[in-house]
Amino acid sequence: MSLPRWAPGLIGLGVVLALWWTLGASGAVGAYRDRSAIPSPPEVIGQLAEDGFAFYWRNSSVTLTEAAIGFGVGNLLAVMTAALVLIAPWMERIATQLAVITYCLPLVAIGPVVFAVAGPPSPGDPSMTANVLAYLSVYFVTVVTTIQGLKAADKAGLDVVRVAYGNRVHQLLKVQLITAIPYIFTALKIAAPAAVLGAILGEYVGGVTTGLGPAMVSAQETLNVERLWALALVGVLVAGAAYAVIALVS
Repeated sequence: MSLPRWAPGLIGLGVVLALWWTLGASGAVGAYRDRSAIPSPPEVIGQLAEDGFAFYWRNSSVTLTEAAIGFGVGNLLAVMTAALVLIAPWMERIATQLAVITYCLPLVAIGPVVFAVAGPPSPGDPSMTANVLAYLSVYFVTVVTTIQGLKAADKAGLDVVRVAYGNRVHQLLKVQLITAIPYIFTALKIAAPAAVLGAILGEYVGGVTTGLGPAMVSAQETLNVERLWALALVGVLVAGAAYAVIALVS
């Protein structure tokens, strides 16, 4: 008898919650102010209720805006780069090396450099540092996956366009891009949570006072462990929601 599709996910969630609760109750991991460094799920939920929806939405909306900007710009440039490689194949090695460089850049180290160049944002504006780190978080996976998808086009379809006196651009638009759509959406599903993570990292040095990153720093400085975990949980939910939206669209 096979399990329903939702059963493995529910079982995995139950295992994670049980392990989390056990570690929090044991106090074996460490302590802040004579309390466990891992609060129990009820304590985190209690902190969520105490802070209220407005607090978490105010911070999450800023992070989501930064992640969305980086997600949009990074993926657009990635798809354009992959398309350019198909039109000019000699650029593939350059594009691949550029993508690898963006992937290998340590975001924690590059963040202060970006902040020094971009400067602090105006009050109420998203952090340019968070935007750039979100962009760097998505570029590699999208450009590499899109190139693979464009190359997977049916050769017979390409031949039909060629026989009809079409050029490389026609092949790209009428055959290769259509073939690459499932590949692109696969990359976007991976890139969406990565953009949220990149934005949060950028907020640590981005000169903003609102967002999940600054809120985590404030909770850490005041040793409010429950709020720190609650913010981390909200960050996970936001990243998961971003993945779910792209999956639903795909």
